[in-house]
Amino acid sequence: MIVLNVTYKCKPEMREEFLETIMSEGIDDACRAEDGNIKYDYYFHTDNSDELLLVEKWKDADVLEKHSKQPHFARLAEIKKDYVNDTIIEKFIL
Repeated sequence: MIVLNVTYKCKPEMREEFLETIMSEGIDDACRAEDGNIKYDYYFHTDNSDELLLVEKWKDADVLEKHSKQPHFARLAEIKKDYVNDTIIEKFIL
């Protein structure tokens, strides 16, 4: 299993709108529906109102590679340009 902790450092006061846009376009649901997805959930940072944490769990490297080629993955990259200053990805292989 592969676990990704993705921390989005959003532009000031844009965190909620960023998440709303992701959800309104169905990106979160599309990721959850992918074969090999175990978890795909967003969490608000309690001490920093501009950070958003995404925890992803994937069956293996092959399904994660397929995920990175999906249209909704590309769409998320486009959306990030409007809302996110920096993205930090921590990868754990279990």
